[in-house]
Amino acid sequence: MRRTTRISSFAAAALIAAAGLTVAVPAEAQSRRAAPAAEHSDWPARAAPAQTRAVTFAVSAAPSGALVLPLSSEAELAARGAALDAGTRQAIASALTAARFDYKARQTLNLHGVGGWDRILVVGLGAAPKAADIQTAGIVAGRALNSQPGALTALTSGLSADLASELATGLGIGHYRSDIYVTTGRDRPAPGALTVIADDASGAQAHHRRGAALIEAMAWTRDVSNEPANVIYPESFVERARAAFAGVPGVEITELDVPAMQRLGMGALLGVGQGSSRPPRLLAVRYRGQGAPSDGPIALLGKGITFDSGGISIKPGANMGNMKMDMSGAASVVGAVLALAKSGAPVDVVAVAALAENMPDGNAIRPADVLTAMNGKTIEIISTDAEGRLVLADAVVWADTTLNPAAIVDVATLTGSVGGALGNDYAGLFSRHDALADQLKTAGDATGETLWRLPLHPSYVRATSSTIADIKNSGDGGAGAGTGAHFIGYFARPETPWAHLDIANMAFGGASDVKPAGSAGYSVRLLERFVRDFQPVAKEKGTGGY
Repeated sequence: MRRTTRISSFAAAALIAAAGLTVAVPAEAQSRRAAPAAEHSDWPARAAPAQTRAVTFAVSAAPSGALVLPLSSEAELAARGAALDAGTRQAIASALTAARFDYKARQTLNLHGVGGWDRILVVGLGAAPKAADIQTAGIVAGRALNSQPGALTALTSGLSADLASELATGLGIGHYRSDIYVTTGRDRPAPGALTVIADDASGAQAHHRRGAALIEAMAWTRDVSNEPANVIYPESFVERARAAFAGVPGVEITELDVPAMQRLGMGALLGVGQGSSRPPRLLAVRYRGQGAPSDGPIALLGKGITFDSGGISIKPGANMGNMKMDMSGAASVVGAVLALAKSGAPVDVVAVAALAENMPDGNAIRPADVLTAMNGKTIEIISTDAEGRLVLADAVVWADTTLNPAAIVDVATLTGSVGGALGNDYAGLFSRHDALADQLKTAGDATGETLWRLPLHPSYVRATSSTIADIKNSGDGGAGAGTGAHFIGYFARPETPWAHLDIANMAFGGASDVKPAGSAGYSVRLLERFVRDFQPVAKEKGTGGY
């Protein structure tokens, strides 16, 4: 089966690639959902619906509930707190002095019972804050006030309309809760509205269309990534994506099932999924906004391993449960396109999710097996736990040959070794094209989702050389992140601008002042910014990184 929302140039190209053997499903059949999980005897729990704060922008507000006061210096209090009475401002100033508040980024000070507010949260912006710093301050405040009942007011006097919106965006992102299956406290009241006091309230409201879309996209990405594998598997991931994009203008959705992928020769993706009772899928969500350039879409490819046991090369039991989030790359690229589509961005972009479950049943691939990718290249399997690069290999070939993209960026929780190199501060960036790598790094710096470029060394060619096939899926130890990146890049045409983001160290983890436990939704904001600001890259054989 192959389903599309309509027959378009995008869909037609893939039909041609399938040699005319695939037939689009009629519209009345497109609403059919995947088989319920109960058929697999899983009986999943019922998730609690996400709760968000309604957001309005105004020039004034009466004291009610909690107050957020972002400051980069003591001198800002007079302007930022212009909407407060003199007594409240003086009480805040005295508290700041007594606490020796240093105004550094992400520093907070809680005050209770001041000036008619239930709670006042002062949050530091740091010196000369940029847009990302303002948004981060909002996230910190949103996290700190996550369980605060009643209304919430934020003061942004002295900030431009776009920066006022950035604070509201951060507050919305920070409000996210990851306790989707916790039954205790489900009767808690819905969060009160957020009122942002801004000098240019109407301008901030208009700018917030983009911010509101980012909040929704981040929540969707985190929700899908946090779901257990008995709820999110390839088919249900597709259905979640279809539901998220329902009714959004300019969106086309293509789904390839097992027969369609067999006809296209996607032996790598199919090989990963053949050990599971959950059949694999390839999902493509393309959005073309009004005024978008016509030089081909930007293709964002995501590793979508909905659960990774390691296959026959099985993982240790400790922390294996986190492998429900091994589809974070797929969730993030779909989330980024959701943000762009919901905000009506003038871009042409497609998210491609390579979806499979890696399980070790009697039909699973084995070490020393040989698979054939969509482009005819053969792959010797060294480790079945190096599966993400396999599903991305076919996704890269499909996107490169079907879409003629302006650029390909793949995103994956690919290797543990990237964390050993970069810790928890940067995701790894690999590319053969300097101009593309520079744009991605700039987008990362602008959003706070920072990247560090790592090399694509010629030795990786030798490390992945096979004696019986064109390439093997794992190197001989050493630079694991680098050899993994090289493997994926091997399947992109040399002239296609291509980059790989290894987000394994950034995609999920414990709670902090800027994220809850579980999924971080990492790279949604980075990719959204990158696509908006994208400048064409010459299609020529790249050398950057070698």
